[in-house]
Parts: sequence; structure tokens; C-alpha cells
Amino acid sequence: MFKLLITIFLISAGVFIYSYFRELNPGTVVVHTGPGAEFELSPVTLVLISMAFGAVLATLVVGLQQTAHLILNWRSNRLVRRKEKVDTLHRDGTHAFMSKRTIEAITLLEKALAIDPNRVDSLLWLGNIYRSEQNYPEAIRLHQHAQRVDDRNIEVLLELGKDLEEAKRYEEALQTLQKILKIEPDNLTALIRKRNLNIRMERWSDALEIQHRLLKANLPTPEKQSEAALLVGCMYEVGRQLLERGHPDKARRYFRGAIKKDRSFLPAYIGMGEILLHEGKTKEAVEILKKVYSRTRSVIILHRLEELYLDQGEPSEIIRVYQEALQQDPQNPVLQFYLGKLYYRLEMVDESFDLLSTIEGPQDHLLDYHKIMANLYLRKQHFEEAIVELKKALSFKKRVIVPYICTQCQQESVEWSGRCRRCAKWNTLTALPWLEAGQAATSSTIEPDSVRTVPYQGIASPFETV
Repeated sequence: MFKLLITIFLISAGVFIYSYFRELNPGTVVVHTGPGAEFELSPVTLVLISMAFGAVLATLVVGLQQTAHLILNWRSNRLVRRKEKVDTLHRDGTHAFMSKRTIEAITLLEKALAIDPNRVDSLLWLGNIYRSEQNYPEAIRLHQHAQRVDDRNIEVLLELGKDLEEAKRYEEALQTLQKILKIEPDNLTALIRKRNLNIRMERWSDALEIQHRLLKANLPTPEKQSEAALLVGCMYEVGRQLLERGHPDKARRYFRGAIKKDRSFLPAYIGMGEILLHEGKTKEAVEILKKVYSRTRSVIILHRLEELYLDQGEPSEIIRVYQEALQQDPQNPVLQFYLGKLYYRLEMVDESFDLLSTIEGPQDHLLDYHKIMANLYLRKQHFEEAIVELKKALSFKKRVIVPYICTQCQQESVEWSGRCRRCAKWNTLTALPWLEAGQAATSSTIEPDSVRTVPYQGIASPFETV
């Protein structure tokens, strides 16, 4: 009832006001709506019509704004719900993978990507899972998609590089790492992996250049020491390649640089000797190796001298070198063993037997010792003793090879090289394990896959005895 009274009152007031203003504003206004079309309105009526039109227009504008706002809210809520669903699938997928439920993880992450194909973290995770399953083509496809979505994402590029490397597509992996370094020139992870790839591909000059950059980085002291040792190894390998390619002068510079950084780095000393031999300066090579032996007391140097003297037809000289070494260390069973082995190699049966039959040590570690002793007993016609030694050796061959052994991983090799083929460390091959097993490693390692031995020609088997 109250509302009805209010309505009647407002209508009455409106009619009164309209009549009042119409009396105050007599006359008419002609409004033209087109050619030949016109009509007359009082001024008050024109004002009221204008006000009504404005109110309708304002209402329409506000209505459109409200409608647009409702649509945007609906779309926003839809995107939020979609994102929440994708987040849930992604989270469940990662949890499933960490719980070793790989198939379930792949299914969940694929569902997440079906909803949002450009979600980078889902692409990363699914690609990493496929790589762990050695499905490299799929891992590469997913990580390349992630790269197209975000081409400056360092994590994506690192994972893509890892895919390509494990798929043995090394050139493409190097190109990917180079993209990272264009974005972030001092990225240590990319530098280290690029260096390791160059080492794997034996691009030692490129590896050495990167190694110099790494040493200029702000690394912790233990890591810097390890990288410095690796720098020495890379310098040696560059020199070795140059020598093999017929550039002894350039090789000498790298060998000297390696020696300057590590006075105990035997491969570089042997490399210097090889340069002198390449130049026909055999005596100078012998003198350098003798000086190195006096400084390092490494049996490896004695073996190299043995080969040089025997090649020159001067066995008495190497015998004298061994004897002088034994005079300085008369209780050294390793030196005794190798001098006895040299006697055996030179057919000096009595001298070899007298020396080898009295030493202690090698027979406990080396089956080839028993091969030598069995052959010596046979030559002396001590058949029972020979049989005993042959049983210890399990089998006998007239040609005896005493292997080099890596002090780090115990890998045996009949060829000396500056770098172990298994653990990829430099300067670790020793003559007999009990001589230098306690020496600390001075070289850094990389991934040991596909590391091959790289001996110099002419010193492949210094332990052979005939």
C-alpha cells in the first residue's frame, strides 16, 4: 500500500512539474528527422525525451560492461580450473615417477600436456623420464618443443643437450650448449659439459681453451685444484696430437707448459723425449729421461730408457742404469724384478735366475713372475721346480708381458699411455701396483665412456720379454 501511494505521489508530482514548466516555456520546437519529415515538440517535452534517451543509453552501456565482465570472469574461472587440473596431473605425475611408477607418471604427464601442450615443466619432466628409459628420440622431441615455447630457458637447453649427448649426437649437443653460452657466457655447467664433449671427441685444443676459461671462474679451492690438474692433461693431449701430426716444435711448447704446471707429470717428460727422438737426437732424449728418473724415481722412465738403449744396441748401458738405481735403493724388489726381467730378455739366464730367485714381493702379486721363473728352471733343467712355477702361473707362454696398472682403478694395460682408458685420469699408470699405489691422484676425471688409450709409437710394450 505504501509503495502504491509513493508511486501515485511521484506520478502526480511529475505531471505537476511538467505542466508548470510547460506554462513557463510556451511555444514549440520543430524537429527535423529527415527530408520533408518534421514534427513539433514543446521545449519541456524535448528535454524529457533527451533525458530518457540518455538514461536508456547509459543503461545499455552499463549493461554491456557488466556482460563483458561476466564473460571475462567466466573465462578466467575456466582457465583457473583448467590450470588447477593441469597442476594436479603434473604434481601426481612427478610424485609417481619419484615413487618408481614410471608408466603411471608418463600417463599423467601426457594427460597434463593434452590439456596444456605448451606447459614447459611438464615437457621437461616427461622428456627426462623418456631419457631415463633410453627413449632418446621422444625425449629430444619433447625438449625441442619446450625450447620452441621458451627459447631462452637455460634448463630446457641443458636437458636437450643431455638428450643429444646420450643419444651420441655429439655435434648437435655441442650446438645446444653453444646456444646456452650465447645467452649466458659464464654458465659453468654448460662450459664443463662442452669441455667434456670436446674431450670425448678428442678435440683437445677446444677443450684446452674452455679449461682456461674455467680456471678463471670463481671456483672453490678443491675444484680449482682438480680443474688445474685437468688443464695439464689437456695441454699434454694437445702436444701429443701435434707431435703425431708432424709438428714437434708446437708440441714442445705444450709439453713444456704441462711440465711447468706439474713437475711430476711423466707423460709430458716422455713426450719431450719423443720429440728429440723424432728429431734424431737420441742421446739428448736419453739424457733428459735419465734426469727425469733421478728426479722422480719412476720405473716408467726406466722402461722407456730400456727400449731406447736396446733399440740402439747398447744393452750394457741400460743394465748399468738399473744397477746404479739398485745401488741407491738395494732393497727395492721392483727394481730387482725388472733388472732380472732384463737379464732374462737378454738371454742372461744365470744372472736372471740368481737375481729373481732371491727377491721377495713380485711373486705374491704377479703371475708373470712365475712364467719367467718356470722358463729359467727349464733352461737349467730343474724340471720339478719348473712344474711348480708353471702350476702357479696356470699357463705358460714363452712371451711374457708384465702389464701396466692404473693406481686409481686397477685397470691393466700392456701399453703405456698418458691417460687411463677406464677412469680417464692422467699420469696414473705405474709399473707395479705396490710401488706407487699410495700416490695421490693429481688429475681430474671426466665421464669414462669411450676413453681409449693413446700411447706413443715405439713404447707400446716395454715389458715384453722373449
